[in-house]
Amino acid sequence: MERAVGTIVRGLRAPIFKKGDDVVRIVSDVVVNAAKSEGYDIENKDIVAVTESVVARAQGNYATTDQIAKDIRQKFGYTELGVVFPILSRNRFAICLKGIAKGVKKVILLLSYPKDEVGNHLIDPDSLDQYNINPYSDTLTEEQFRKYFGYTKHYFTGVDYVTYYKELVVNAGAECEIIFSNNPVTILRYTKNVLVCDIHTRTRTKRLINNAGCDILYGLDDILSQSVDNSGYNEQYGLLGSNKASEDSVKLFPRGCNVIVMAIQEEIRKRTGKTVEVMVYGDGAFQDPVGKIWELADPVVSPAYTPGLEGKPNEVKLKYLADNYFKDLSGEELTKAVTEYIRKKEPDLVGNAVSQGTTPRRLTDLIGSLADLTSGSGDKGTPIIYIQRYFDNYANK
Repeated sequence: MERAVGTIVRGLRAPIFKKGDDVVRIVSDVVVNAAKSEGYDIENKDIVAVTESVVARAQGNYATTDQIAKDIRQKFGYTELGVVFPILSRNRFAICLKGIAKGVKKVILLLSYPKDEVGNHLIDPDSLDQYNINPYSDTLTEEQFRKYFGYTKHYFTGVDYVTYYKELVVNAGAECEIIFSNNPVTILRYTKNVLVCDIHTRTRTKRLINNAGCDILYGLDDILSQSVDNSGYNEQYGLLGSNKASEDSVKLFPRGCNVIVMAIQEEIRKRTGKTVEVMVYGDGAFQDPVGKIWELADPVVSPAYTPGLEGKPNEVKLKYLADNYFKDLSGEELTKAVTEYIRKKEPDLVGNAVSQGTTPRRLTDLIGSLADLTSGSGDKGTPIIYIQRYFDNYANK
């Protein structure tokens, strides 16, 4: 009998990970035991996806606001500091901002508007038209911003981030000034000491500010790129990808994940004789259609994965085949024709009309997004995602 089911995605329940836990052993136990419990077989090319959070927790990759403050002060001194393009997030940036403010005399926050880099809106974009404001050329002071837009709360969180961030800075002991501009060079009118805080556009932002002339320039990826007073750290991403752990600490993005995914693959091979693919995943890359938030606040979807997950899909559009190449066929004849076409498809379909609409993103971005949507960010308790038949197609029987 032919298979009636294609890709299968399972969220696997796991123990709550703590510092010092053996991630390789626990993940392997969960994967093997779940298969036995639910009555399915582990097969070659199945995928095990592990959320970055449990890896970082097991590593004890945490830092306090005081440790952040010390690194900031070591790099900039006790002075005025321009903080450019931070995202609007209580979970992702607020505690980082608190630590930054602890380390300096004054913070000049440069916020992009009407939204931040990942789609969190400060204001309704339509209100810009009402006041004939051009966000690409106009710089606003806090007073001007309030005059035009008043006090606006975030669609989902109900937070006025201008007030929230300003209070965080002041309560941490620093002065605070907020300006609104989409040109990062604007910060140099206020200070020559700059901390770039955007995520995916940070290289360009640093280059523009550096070329315009500044005294000291770092990015959030440079803060806690090394341990400070025994803090956690991430040599590649620094504070990028960190999450709030408590009111005075953050959990950093995990490090050394390549070793972990290879070890999990080998451990499962030893136990089952099967070679599964393994990845560590963070935020998925997708946009909410209502709130317009682009989910990806981590620097990458996947910081590490086994070699079998390298590359992009190479798929044909079934409806294109049915509507064009085989429009005169139906039933079993159509099925056979489409199946045969898939079996003989070209190894690289980029630019071919038959692949239009298949969105050949990187496999790790697609699979990581699937895993993130499955695990969620709340209380499901499934930080390990098990995916089967992801690489199958209509020709696989």
